[in-house]
Amino acid sequence: MIGMTIGEQLFGPSHPLGTDNLGGVSSVVSLFLKGAFVLAGIVILFFFIIAGIGMIAGAGQDDPQKAEAAKKTMTSAVIGFVVVFTSYWIVKLIGKLIGMDNLI
Repeated sequence: MIGMTIGEQLFGPSHPLGTDNLGGVSSVVSLFLKGAFVLAGIVILFFFIIAGIGMIAGAGQDDPQKAEAAKKTMTSAVIGFVVVFTSYWIVKLIGKLIGMDNLI
């Protein structure tokens, strides 16, 4: 039992679900997760840039509503970054626990 993955424990080492090479489904899920995290990173970077430009533009004007909107955008971008960062490490942990180290 020690040193066996969860798939090996549940299905046995000779069963296809007991190995790390599950074939099509795992590669599709892995590709989707990689693409989703890259896309999320690009979107977060975009929101950081937009919020930074909004803060700079709002600081030069007498309109406090624009500066407040930029602060809200920055706060949302930081929260989004924390969510994506945490979800990435949760997926890595789950991959490690089930014996699929190369999930992402």
